[in-house]
Formats: sequence, C-alpha cells, structure tokens
Amino acid sequence: MTPNHQLEPLSSKELDYIMDCISNETMLAKHCAATAAATQNPAIQQALLGFVNRHEQHLDMLVNSLQAHSSVAPTQLSNHD
Repeated sequence: MTPNHQLEPLSSKELDYIMDCISNETMLAKHCAATAAATQNPAIQQALLGFVNRHEQHLDMLVNSLQAHSSVAPTQLSNHD
C-alpha cells in the first residue's frame, strides 16, 4: 500500500500470479478432500480436512484481495465503431 493507505492497481504480472495461486489452492483443496474421502484412517482424514480448510482460507484471502483491488482496476475501453 502507499503511505496514505490507498490501493494501487495490480499489474498484469501480479494478476497472473494471483490467478495461478487461486488455481493451485483450488486444486490442492480438491486433492486433499478426495484423499480424505478415500482414506480409512481417522487421524489422516482429520489432518487432510484441516488442509482443505486451510486451502479454502487461502482461496478466500486471494479472492478478497482481488475484490478489494477491483475498485482501482483500470477499465479498458473498446474501439468498436
């Protein structure tokens, strides 16, 4: 953030990174959930479901970050006449 605590638009590289992170967190949550459903060991199931929760928290943080920056995102005008 800038010294006056205003958000600045994200660069395309930053957006790409956040989108990759969202994709990865989604994939990891799904894999943990599928493995938890397949295992018979309650301790492993509990650990994996904890990982699912953590990945979902990360996903929420990433999405919230994108939403917070949406108000300062540049708009693109189309030149269709």
